[in-house]
Amino acid sequence: MNKKVLIVGGVAGGASAAARLRRLDETAEIVMFERDEYISFANCGLPYYIGETIKDRNKLLVQTPEAMKARFNIDVRINSEVTGIDAKNKKVTVASKTNGNYEESYDYLILSPGGKAIRPNIPGINSDKIFTLRNIPDTDHIKAYVDRKGINSAVVIGGGFIGVEMAENLKERGMKVTLVEAAPHILAPFDSDMVVMAEKEMVESGVGLVLGDGVKSFADNGNQVQVTLNSDTKIDADMIILAIGVSPDTAFLKESGLEFGPRGHIVVNEKMETNLEGVYAVGDAIEVVDYITKQQTAIALAGPANKQGRIAADNVAGLYSTYKGTQGSSILKVFGLTAASTGANERTLQRANMPYKVIYVHPVSHASYYPGAIPMSLKLIFNEEGTVLGAQGIGYDGVDKRIDVIATAIRFNGTVDDLAELELSYAPPFSSAKDPVNMAGFVAQNVLAGRMDVVAWKDIENYSSQDYILLDVRTEMEYSNGHLDGAMNIPVDSLRERLNELDKSKTIVEYCQVGLRGYIAARILLQNGFKVVNVTGGYKTSAMIGYAPQKPESSGPDSGSGQSSKQSIDPDTQAVRIDENKTENYDQHLDACGLCCPGPLMQVKASMDELKDGQILKVTASDPGFYEDIKAWCKRTNNELLDLNKTTGNITAFIKKNISNEIVNQSSSGAPAKDNKTIVVFSGDLDKAIAAFIIANGAASMGKKVTMFFTFWGLNILRKHEKARVKKGLVDSMFGAMMPRGTQKLKISKMNMAGMGTAMMRKVMNDKNISSLDDLVKAAIDSGIELVACQMSMDVMGIQQEELLDGVKFGGVGYMLGEAEDSNVNFFI
Repeated sequence: MNKKVLIVGGVAGGASAAARLRRLDETAEIVMFERDEYISFANCGLPYYIGETIKDRNKLLVQTPEAMKARFNIDVRINSEVTGIDAKNKKVTVASKTNGNYEESYDYLILSPGGKAIRPNIPGINSDKIFTLRNIPDTDHIKAYVDRKGINSAVVIGGGFIGVEMAENLKERGMKVTLVEAAPHILAPFDSDMVVMAEKEMVESGVGLVLGDGVKSFADNGNQVQVTLNSDTKIDADMIILAIGVSPDTAFLKESGLEFGPRGHIVVNEKMETNLEGVYAVGDAIEVVDYITKQQTAIALAGPANKQGRIAADNVAGLYSTYKGTQGSSILKVFGLTAASTGANERTLQRANMPYKVIYVHPVSHASYYPGAIPMSLKLIFNEEGTVLGAQGIGYDGVDKRIDVIATAIRFNGTVDDLAELELSYAPPFSSAKDPVNMAGFVAQNVLAGRMDVVAWKDIENYSSQDYILLDVRTEMEYSNGHLDGAMNIPVDSLRERLNELDKSKTIVEYCQVGLRGYIAARILLQNGFKVVNVTGGYKTSAMIGYAPQKPESSGPDSGSGQSSKQSIDPDTQAVRIDENKTENYDQHLDACGLCCPGPLMQVKASMDELKDGQILKVTASDPGFYEDIKAWCKRTNNELLDLNKTTGNITAFIKKNISNEIVNQSSSGAPAKDNKTIVVFSGDLDKAIAAFIIANGAASMGKKVTMFFTFWGLNILRKHEKARVKKGLVDSMFGAMMPRGTQKLKISKMNMAGMGTAMMRKVMNDKNISSLDDLVKAAIDSGIELVACQMSMDVMGIQQEELLDGVKFGGVGYMLGEAEDSNVNFFI
């Protein structure tokens, strides 16, 4: 007797099951039901059609009902929604637009209902300007709206894959785009120390990011929608893309007798069988086994859905096939950047209570001497036995194949020894003799063998500062161009001769640029009787995740640790615009692509030494750190940076050699060097704060560059009036409660008289039209005056970054002294 198989839903899982089953069984009767008219389409390509990278809509349609009938003899019934299952009698109920309601019997049933976009019960969410993206009709609706005249701005809610892809594609259409994510970071498969690179790429590409802040409500505002966030921030846009995730589309199955997981996903075994006889399920609507942790989870990916459909068909046809779990291999384009991951990340392993180790490497995409070599960053996660548990990679070239190689190793329970021993194809245009995968394996081997004890930057916070020495083993030039607060500098090539400068009673926490020289330094120190740990990933990793506070010129909302609960990153403030009239009339071109730090800067210095005063050097580099390094180098060496830009991993700078005996100042105000003004504000008294800002605004009005450095009680001037939502310990909370919060709570230094004097002073200022302290602070920010909060004082007084006014920078004494060096007037108030 021939089998009758019903398949509910197409796209990846259902369509794959249908085609596979027909190839295995020519006699089976196969009926596929699809609620709309599209049975199989490239859902991963939908954002790129909206962005017009894919211009032909028909290319999104993988299979049509007519093609499935012609090639596979499958009875495809579109516009037919299965509304229920009678498992006892093996029947389904169908609601058809053309044939009305009817029942259809089955011998076997394969469920592939997929997921549906989550639309939480938020006020205003039913606006016709709010869209979700899951299928072809959604795509047509969004694209038609985007194509209309006057649609110039969008807010994307959700920083998952769809959200990021939609933000990119809408930006490519010329729209102003802001992405809002309630979690501290976007792209959940990536750990925070890696994903910051993708966030930086989005900001530099013109997308505004709001992190750690969810949506409170939507409200139509004329032709726009106003989004109100939990922080009460308001954003207006012409349209909203809701991309906060998907839930299993299984409501029609609730009375079927199927077993469901805690989040509504269908429970299946390794053969894709449900608890009901003859009923299978595949795709986004099912629970799967996490390949690494062996725990139940749900992972919505097209690749696993296709494989699950194939396995279900095998078992219906009498073959014994099993699904061994999902390891979550995924990849994403973020403008010019590639971000890929496989296996477990740190959060997943922590939830599963699985011990692990982490290393970072920052190799280049192919042989460094062959043109076009571009750095990438790889993170490898493994256990004490060496078994590879996960990996993440971010870069502009070659990331995909490295993560795919590691994903393959994971699938076969590979170890770091296997990664080290892999023989991978090599030629200079494609790889290096030691492939990045091999390099990751080598570093991990060294860690497991005890040849090097490594520590991650985030773990240094657990050390007592009295018990360790922070040692920078890079060159003096690298160190002066940016280093970690409190680090002493002994270049690795001088280390043997300078061991007597180190204290053997303390742990040496040492770092280089990416980790290689750090390993050499660790071996020298260990064999000379020192206790030493090497910071994995080096200074480059610290800069990525914000542990480099002493880096010159660091500023803006992404210069902190990246760990705050709320960040708002505006691309307009992040963009570097040094000279709008970039010159192509240069005297010499330096190609520094493929060189890792400090190579590019060393080559720049050598090239500049050959030029005459006033000549221009064009530099092309691929090291991502060069973007910030060259700004700091030019300022420190008094050369003029005419222009700086980045495109698809390559950074181009135009540098004019300084004119003899003249210092070129890179300040935004254009003030000549040694004519800046620095004000250290120690006091938190109202009258002294007013005096400080009057002096600062006066100097700024004369075209001077002004830096105000707030320390200890002066920090209270910068505090927001409203209480920030931050977590604090008991002592820090008590400190915060006792100190004045913002300008309106400050008292005068003399004749305060229980607040009467302060009130009288504010009234007199108002009566005589003298600007209030709030107005003076706003004027200072608008004038470009740098307001810098002392990080050390913040730590002592328990003040966190979120409590201070937007636009405030964070630095230490090194930053203040650096500004003072370029000033001819320094005030202490």
